[in-house]
Amino acid sequence: MKVFVVGANGQVGHELVNTLHKNESHEVTAMVRKEEQQKDFEDKGIHSVLADLEGSVDDLAEAMKGYEAVIFAAGSGGSTGPDKTLLIDLDGAVKTVEAAEKAGVKRYVMLSAFGAGDRSTWSDEIKPYYVAKYYADHHVEESSLDWTILRPGALTNNTPTGKFAAGKDAKPGDITRGDVARALVHVVDDSSTSKQAIELVNGEHPIADALKSGL
Repeated sequence: MKVFVVGANGQVGHELVNTLHKNESHEVTAMVRKEEQQKDFEDKGIHSVLADLEGSVDDLAEAMKGYEAVIFAAGSGGSTGPDKTLLIDLDGAVKTVEAAEKAGVKRYVMLSAFGAGDRSTWSDEIKPYYVAKYYADHHVEESSLDWTILRPGALTNNTPTGKFAAGKDAKPGDITRGDVARALVHVVDDSSTSKQAIELVNGEHPIADALKSGL
């Protein structure tokens, strides 16, 4: 499968692109904003394109042409303010949905956040982030795409475990960025996750078993 990764230069994005690159059943392209970021991927033999989530939908659609799947793993980051949260986590995500539809991409996987669909769980500390995720997710759900939304718990840089709890079995908790990347690679191919918004944390089961139990 030809997979286009938005947010490839982020922490999860890097893990995701590297994992896809090692997987012989996928051909990955990393979308980045800066030439130095592009060089980093190209030096590792990973194809990349320059595009900007603050640019036009037409430009994003042009970059996505010919791909079978888009995975949105971008984020404005914890050091930015609500303005960038709106521009990247909300409007940037919405633009990629519109661009994927325009480019004829069928499969779309959104990386969201645990509890984004339930306002009662939102932390006041990062409420603008949850608001952005809520409405971006809603836009995905209303699209014509074959979508899946993955909502991981609190992200850590611990060693990946390869063990998960998903859906109704997932309680608020942590998950490693490496495990999120591996779950995204699995989900993009897993038709059982189509039209599903799935909470995900580290747990006790391989990803396929966790999804089967939790959905």
